This record gives sequence, C-alpha cells and structure tokens, in this order.
Amino acid sequence: MERRSSGWFRWRRKKAREGRGAGGEEDHQHKVVVDGSEIRELVEDREAFGMLVDTTFRQLDANGDGRLSVRELRPAVADIGAALGLPAEGASPNTGHICSEVVSELTHGTSQGEVSKAEFREALSDILLGMAAGLKRDPIVILRMDGEDLRDFVASSRYEPSAAAIFSQIGSEGAPLRRCLSAALQQLAVDHGVPPASDAWVVENIVEPALRQLPADQLEQPASQDGFVRQLRELLGAVAERLQEQPVIVAHTENTYDGSGVKRLLANKFELDKLLDSVWRGVPGEHKNKASKECLVAALDKMADAASLPHHGAVKQVDAVVDEAIKTANADDGETVDETRFKKLLTDTLGAVMRQLNSNPVFVSTNTVVHEPLSSSSGLFSSPPPVSSSPSE
Repeated sequence: MERRSSGWFRWRRKKAREGRGAGGEEDHQHKVVVDGSEIRELVEDREAFGMLVDTTFRQLDANGDGRLSVRELRPAVADIGAALGLPAEGASPNTGHICSEVVSELTHGTSQGEVSKAEFREALSDILLGMAAGLKRDPIVILRMDGEDLRDFVASSRYEPSAAAIFSQIGSEGAPLRRCLSAALQQLAVDHGVPPASDAWVVENIVEPALRQLPADQLEQPASQDGFVRQLRELLGAVAERLQEQPVIVAHTENTYDGSGVKRLLANKFELDKLLDSVWRGVPGEHKNKASKECLVAALDKMADAASLPHHGAVKQVDAVVDEAIKTANADDGETVDETRFKKLLTDTLGAVMRQLNSNPVFVSTNTVVHEPLSSSSGLFSSPPPVSSSPSE
C-alpha cells in the first residue's frame, strides 16, 4: 500500500514539524503513549483522511465494483490500525474486541455484508473517533526495549536485593541453575528492562542466545543463592547486548477497575436512561422478553465503555464479577421480562458490579511483544525526514 503510506507520512511529517511526537506523548524515543490524539487529528484533517479512505478502498476493491466484503475489511482495519500506531490484534485485552467491533459496525445494516466507499468513510470516521475516546481513557504505552534500562537496573543498588528475593521465590538449593535463571526472566518485568520472556520470538532471539554465552557446564549445576545472583547478572548483561542489536517493541497497558466509572454512570440519570433506551432498541426481537444471561452480558457489553468496564471476555477477573452480579440481580435465565424489567435488571447488575469492584478492585497489566515493524509502519521511533530534531542518545 505504498501510495497510501506516502500520504500518511506526508501528514505525519507536517505534524512533526509542528513539534508533535508520534501517537501522543513521547519520551526519549523509548516510550510512546498512544492516547488517541493523533487519531482524532487524522479524522479532522479532511485531506489526509480522504486520502487514507480513497487509496485503501481502491486497493482493496479487487473487482472494481465499488463495494467491499467482510473478508476484505478485516485486513484493511488491521492495516489502518498499524498505520495509526496501534499494536496488532491480540496485543491487549481490548484490541481483538476493537477489530471485531470495527468490522461488525462497518457491515451492520448493509445488504449481504458489503459496504460502499461512502459507507466505509462514514463508519470508519465514527469508529476511529470512538477508538480515540477509548484510548484517551485507557492509553496504550508502546515501549522500545534496547537494553539501556536493563543495564541501568543491573548496575543499580536494586539489583542484588531483587535477585535474592527472586531466588527465594523460585529457587531452592540444588535446583539446576538453568531452570532458576529461566524462571527469573519470567519474574522480571518491563520495569526492569526485560521484555516478556513468555514470547516465543523473545525466547528464540534474545533469551536462548544469551544463555549460550554462559558456561554450559555451570548451567546444569545445582544453584546456590550467591551463584544465582552472580550468573543472573551475567545473563542480563547478555540479554541487554541482544536487545541493543535487536530492540523489542512492547505494548504495555495498565488498568484498575474499581467501579468508579459505573458509579459515575449510575449517578447520571439522563445518560443512564439514554443508554438503556439505546441498548433495549438494539436487543434482537427474538431475545426481547427473555432475560437470558447471554442477552444480559451482550447488553452490558454495549454499556461497557460508558461504565469504564472491559468488554466481556477481555479480563477474566471482571467477567467473574459480572457473572456474580447477574446472579445477585436475580436474573433467572430465560425469565420473561418487559422493557422496564429488563432495564431494572441491567441497572441492578451494574450496581452489584460497582459494589464488588469498589470493595475489591481489579488491577490488570499486560505486556505484549509487537511483532509488526511499527518503526516502519507508523514512524513511532524514527522521525521521517525532513525533521529538525536530532535522535536521542
């Protein structure tokens, strides 16, 4: 999609000259906060957004009939997301949901699940603005891990106490050193400068080559705490060298679900009633008058953004809270209900969710390796020329 990309970069270069970083707040070319600001600016830039829609649609419309099928839409949505600096589908609890919702929204109400260019443009604008609002509330942090933070950690006074604490958790006198070191990498986090060691690419290209730099005979020997602390330092130094040669891009998200968003929604009667009306209108005719758990979960999903909750299936701990709240609201599966009863069940369920999360907040942190070359697709960590700013050291 070369032609479209060049138009995108022209727009990005214009923003770079105005002193804007890519995707939001930028910190020394190692961290980018994707907060939705750039998505909003793209949609509001009529020329750039029009170019994005026109060239994308033209290249996807293989038979030239002026319509796109669902099969053609999913890669288009993924490509546009990558161009906007978003991590790939599956990189956070909500990215998979976002992609599915985009395709669903684009084809909703269209004949045979196809969309015209006018429908594509209008729906894409609405969806991107909604996505920008979600990212403003829950930003995604894109980290470039090149070994610098890891070297700082190993050289700091934090290292030895942290290594000893890790050994006490995962090790025991007599366990093979290799096993202890591998387990230690699972315990260390991006805060220490270590990319997710559960990722297969990281294991193959970073961890295993680093382990091969350690004496092979020692790796199979029983580990002592002193030996573990010493060898872990060597291993992390080797990992830092590998990261310097092959930096790893990580999508990091943090969310605390404490019920405050639900409380705000329930306190705003006007917004709540408007949302309940919208949800009720969206319930399929065959499901109206039946308060099945499935139907209630789907309805609550439509209210998730307004209540600052994750979509169902994204966070298991919150799913458990919602399931319990549905029981607390006495929503008998298959109960015959009218509109008033249905809305009351939703309101009572939200109240139960709010109370449970207020008592026991759910904290979720995710770190996912982004395997797409974001530096080339979106310019997150490399300023496209001509830009006057110099790269950071």
